[in-house]
Formats: sequence, structure tokens, C-alpha cells
Amino acid sequence: MLETDRIGSTDVSVTQLGLGGAPLGAHLFDVEESEAVALISRAFELGVRYFDTAPLYGFGRSQCRYGHVLAEVSRNEFVISTKVGRVLVPSDGDTPDDGLVPHDLDAVFDFSRDGVLRSLEDSLKRLNLDRVDIAFIYDPDNHYEQALEETYPTLAELRSQGVVKAIGAGMNQWQMLARFVQECDFDCVLIAGRYTLIDRSALSVLLPLCQERGTSVVLGGPYNRGVLASDLSRETYNYTPPGGGDVPLRPVRRAAQGRRPAVRVVTSGGRGHHPRRSYAGRGRGERSNG
Repeated sequence: MLETDRIGSTDVSVTQLGLGGAPLGAHLFDVEESEAVALISRAFELGVRYFDTAPLYGFGRSQCRYGHVLAEVSRNEFVISTKVGRVLVPSDGDTPDDGLVPHDLDAVFDFSRDGVLRSLEDSLKRLNLDRVDIAFIYDPDNHYEQALEETYPTLAELRSQGVVKAIGAGMNQWQMLARFVQECDFDCVLIAGRYTLIDRSALSVLLPLCQERGTSVVLGGPYNRGVLASDLSRETYNYTPPGGGDVPLRPVRRAAQGRRPAVRVVTSGGRGHHPRRSYAGRGRGERSNG
């Protein structure tokens, strides 16, 4: 198994490298179930013991694919996180093409107490598990007050009851995460794409704040949606093509600085070995930070 670090002051220990579940769910790119399951199994064989997912990722497909593998493993051998703030509902046949892989369910925002409980219950069914270890409030950019006043207290109650072991928030921006860290008793936060070779905007405020408060940091999107693992000809940066000088190449060509004390784990997704059809760019698809 890979080296581990503890999340906050909890007894949850995660491997310093985790597997992100967005690509595994065939969200933006069509990934066969057999390929996703093989990738999860191989990650486990190589020592990865932290896995992240969300209802949004493939509209439930990511969670189901994790369930195929992890349900066969001793529950104490891995840590899994999921997210609340969206619930899945049957798709409206009249909904315009959203640019994503075709799906029968839609993800709708719901930061209410009932929405949190429903999201977790449905996630457990798809994961084929009896519990998750970490629950993140997911993408509350336009729902800060409700997330603070209703979602957070619900998760804090579930943590006190032992239903989940750690709670936090996951976002693509650091500013609101910093507000959450100041106002909530979070064990961890997930920041996607804001502490990488290209974008280090979380460095000056969020990471020192988390270190001061004892809040662990999970880094998502370490390759900035793939551009750092490409020749810049096909991938995207911040969900847009990296043309027109949008991608600062200098940071890409220099070595990364050492891992900051608050950072506990880096999660990276995988698409498998073969190029897949991309459905992005055809409409208003939702973005994922896993």
C-alpha cells in the first residue's frame, strides 16, 4: 500500500495518491464499464486506497462502477468519499443536448437536509456499500448560505452519529472554501485545479488557513483537466481549449515545489488506454471537479 496521511483529527487515513471518479463514470468521455472496472482494480493492486466519486460523475455510473470492485474488498481496506448537493432524477426527454455522454438521469442541485440524506442514501445503494468515509458539500458556488445553514449542520450531525467519519466541501474555487474553513468545523476540503503547476491561486490564502486550522486538503484535478499531461494540442484548461495563450507554459516546464503541510492526498482520474469520443463542447454540460 502507498504511504498514508490522516484526515484532520479523525481516524481516517488516506493514501497520498487517490483515484478520482469523474472520468470513470463516462461523464465527458465515453468509457466502457469493463475498462473503468479494470482501472479501479489495477489502482487497488498498485496500493491506492483512497477513492473519490459523486452522483454527478456519469450521473451515477461512477458510483456503480466503484461498487462493482469495492464491494468485493474488505470494507476496512479502503477509504471512499462522495459528495452531496445534487440528487439524481429521471431525465426530461425534452431537455436540450447538454454536451455530455448520453444519460437517463439528470443531476439537480439540492442542498436541503432532505436532499443531503437522499443523496447519501442513493449513493450507498449505487456503491453497494453500507457507509462512506468522507462527505463533501459539492459546488455550492451559488448556494453558500443554504450550504452553511442547512447542508453543513446536517453533515455535522451525521458525523457526530458516526454515519460518516469526516466532512468538508469540494469546489473549483478557493475563495469560498476559505470562507467555509473559517466558519465551519471541517475535517478537510477538496480543491480542484487551484494548486497545480499552472494555477497556484490556492497557495497564498487557502493552504495556510487550512494548515492553521488543522483542516486537511485533498487536491483534485492536478493536471488541470488533462492539459498538464498532454502536448497542449487536444486537452482543455479550465474547461476551455488551451489556445490563444491561455495556458502559461513556463510553470509547466519547471519542477513542482514540495508538498504543502496541509495537503494530504492528490486525486487523479484516468480515462484508460484508448482515446474515447468526447461529448464536451456541444452544449451546456455541468463541470466536475474530480
